Amino acid sequence: MDGTEMSRQSRAAAPQTDQAQRQPMMELNGTDHRDSPSDRVTLKKEIGLLSACAIIIGNIIGSGIFISPKGVLEHAGSVGLSLIVWVCGGGICALGSMCYAELGVTIPKSGGDYSYVTEIFGGLVGFLLLWSAVLIMYPTTLAVIALTFSNYVLQPVFQNCVAPYLATRLLSSICILFLTWVNCSSVRWATRIQDVFTVAKLLALGLIIVVGLVQICRGHYDALRPSQAFEFTRDPSVGQIALAFLQASFAFSGWNFLNYVTEEVVEPRKNLPRAIYISIPLVTLVYTLTNIAYFSSMTPEELLASNAVAVTFGEKLLGVFSWVMPISVALSTFGGINGYLFTSSRLCFSGAREGHLPYLLAMIHLKNCTPIPALLVCCGATIVILCIGETHNLINYVSFINFLSYGVTIAGLLYYRWKRPNLLRPIKVSVLVPISYLVFWAVLLGFSLYSEPVVCGMGIVIMLTGVPVYFVGVHWKNKPRCVYRVVECVTYVGQKLCFVVFPQEDLSEITPLTASDKHND
Repeated sequence: MDGTEMSRQSRAAAPQTDQAQRQPMMELNGTDHRDSPSDRVTLKKEIGLLSACAIIIGNIIGSGIFISPKGVLEHAGSVGLSLIVWVCGGGICALGSMCYAELGVTIPKSGGDYSYVTEIFGGLVGFLLLWSAVLIMYPTTLAVIALTFSNYVLQPVFQNCVAPYLATRLLSSICILFLTWVNCSSVRWATRIQDVFTVAKLLALGLIIVVGLVQICRGHYDALRPSQAFEFTRDPSVGQIALAFLQASFAFSGWNFLNYVTEEVVEPRKNLPRAIYISIPLVTLVYTLTNIAYFSSMTPEELLASNAVAVTFGEKLLGVFSWVMPISVALSTFGGINGYLFTSSRLCFSGAREGHLPYLLAMIHLKNCTPIPALLVCCGATIVILCIGETHNLINYVSFINFLSYGVTIAGLLYYRWKRPNLLRPIKVSVLVPISYLVFWAVLLGFSLYSEPVVCGMGIVIMLTGVPVYFVGVHWKNKPRCVYRVVECVTYVGQKLCFVVFPQEDLSEITPLTASDKHND
């Protein structure tokens, strides 16, 4: 926090301030990019509909579908109920994504949940989400995905033993550093990687589905017969079903990530909702068919005994080609790391632009137009978490904070309709959509608090540690002059090292419009 907070009221004066701070860098480069609108130093709109779908699908399909089926079946207690949980999980995800589509076209800013909550509820609530996300949520998630990637890549080398601790951390760090370099170099390169690896994920799941359908055609579907599918290993309870939904929600996490890069989407008011409406049903269909394929070749007992369901599936049915499954999981997680880096850096960028993080993080490269300081912070925080080593407890805290932020954001949608009824809303979902999601959210949240009070309590504590930081770092305007001098020095050095400047933004592109504004246009 740098103490030079730019409030939304003063944003109109920001271009003059930014111009003064950008001038030294432009003189060094010998070029003034303000002469041509097409050459403005700003985040470029290079995410079309296909890449937008790839970001959503690529972030949802990580390691979850290859691992989570075990947890869902364990808590559901039967094959039939577990399949129902997967379908309903996709339905709940669709309800949430419809709400985010409305928010995304009403408040067309990058930053997702953070930007919406800040706009609706004010700086403190938004900062608490930002604080927990930057401090714990995204670094931990990135570290876990990177470790999953390294474990599967090293599995053929260490077939009969666990891969060495140092080897997994080293490979994970190399992967994160490489993808950080790609994201720093070009938005186009990053989106192309996302496109390619999303296709690879869908092909891997398509292979599982096709093999499963062949098994069903051969009559191997005993576990899917209604008489056996609903044979419960224990009496079902609401608490266990809620935990099954939580396991499925882990596999669906990432459905809101396109909202973090709204400003880089071509025609966001059209392509953002289209991408959501295409991607979520597609992922739900793929997930359901993948689970049916698993049950066509594995008994419930075999699935529960497996720590990597897709690998066990490959060993049973693919024979000498069983190596395809570990490679598929590795490719899937590699694409997931790229997607998380791409979107989480935009969260840091948005937070810095609001004055909630140091202004250096709101700067972008003069030529490549990529948020290099924000990417380096995300990369560094992830490597620190990798070095700490203890990620299991942290990921539990992350899951609770993430789930909490969904409910707060969608509750904000209802409040914002009441607070700003005259805003232009190109998409306006039925009020039953957010209410249905919030009812489901409240039930799951209640059972989470009841079944895991320590984990949920620690998640809340992590968020609340941001309160004093907010009042000291952001709210307190009249800091000692020495603080400002230190911040200015660090910012100047950071600009020199990263060759970054403040973006030249068109505020009309990120400001919510009223119906009268649209009529005047």
